[in-house]
Amino acid sequence: MKPRVLDIIEIIDTIAPFRLAEEWDNVGLQVGDPAAPVSRIMVSLDPGGEAIEAAVAAQCQLLLTHHPLIFRPLQTINFADPSGALIGKALRSSLNIVSLHTNFDIAEGGVNDLLAARLGVVSAVPLSVTDVEVLVKLAVFVPKGYEETVSQALFRFSGNLGNYSECSFRVEGQGTFTPHEGAAPFIGSIGKREYAEETRIEVLLRKADVEAALAELRSVHPYEEPAVDLYPLLNNGARKGLGRIGMLKEPLSLEQFVARIKEEFAVEGLRFVGDGSRMLGRVALCGGSGSSLLREAHSQGADVLVTGDVKYHDAHEALALGVALVDLGHFASELPMVEGLVSRLKSELRARDFVAELMVCTGEKDPFRYR
Repeated sequence: MKPRVLDIIEIIDTIAPFRLAEEWDNVGLQVGDPAAPVSRIMVSLDPGGEAIEAAVAAQCQLLLTHHPLIFRPLQTINFADPSGALIGKALRSSLNIVSLHTNFDIAEGGVNDLLAARLGVVSAVPLSVTDVEVLVKLAVFVPKGYEETVSQALFRFSGNLGNYSECSFRVEGQGTFTPHEGAAPFIGSIGKREYAEETRIEVLLRKADVEAALAELRSVHPYEEPAVDLYPLLNNGARKGLGRIGMLKEPLSLEQFVARIKEEFAVEGLRFVGDGSRMLGRVALCGGSGSSLLREAHSQGADVLVTGDVKYHDAHEALALGVALVDLGHFASELPMVEGLVSRLKSELRARDFVAELMVCTGEKDPFRYR
């Protein structure tokens, strides 16, 4: 089955919920038609000319980017202006563009987790927490034989218990109900009390997903009026946020760490701050531009912060704080998102029986050059 742009947007919302994006950000559909069918998708870091030209040449209907095409409110769309020309090219070519920016920075398995894996950082947790899942417990009564159907529908929205997902509890019992005039009961007769063998299923849900989960539940539950209880909980779910902090698999000197990063990311050069002989264990990181997290990294005991767009005053502050600093660059530190998102989308499309070809934009280059 061929997906629509809207279907892909909904899949992305499960991978990197748009609600996680920073308030100043602009994520989601940038240009296009949500109802447009999609058979080819290209993924790129930037919505620049190289990516748009490549997507059009490959006859893609959808371009997924990290950085938004439209970041600030537009006063006009002038095709003679560089940004207007990109929008015009996309519109004329029926190329839909969707961006996932800070929501993919923050999400589990997103930019920063991909960067941590490439850097050899393990047991990584958010460096700066921006979102804490609020959980509720849902209990629903299901007739025998429908437990798996209802459970699978709810598991799409279930919160995790640590490293465990799809957590639920079931207990069997007997339910009663009397259908009245106007009812269309799944079992039983109007005016007669019915006794039914049922299973009570309890599932943890993210509070933000309750309405969607209830809609999904009602669409698969055999009863005309499912009996559902919702309980507020004091315990919270996953903590999500910007950057990551964790440990190197084995201690390295700053010089060794920088050399490993240069080789792993195949960059022409790296700037770093600190004593090259200093041994590193605890590593903070933030893809893109994360120098603002330097003090947070210091307060959490990081030996080094790896990020991009490091400024002169950031370097001096790092020296004063005693935190080593590695400037991997904005481009290189976020580029892992391309392959990472393609891999994730392949499995999500397959799970939903959608058929669409996924492609990586290979023409993107860091705008900075070194001599």
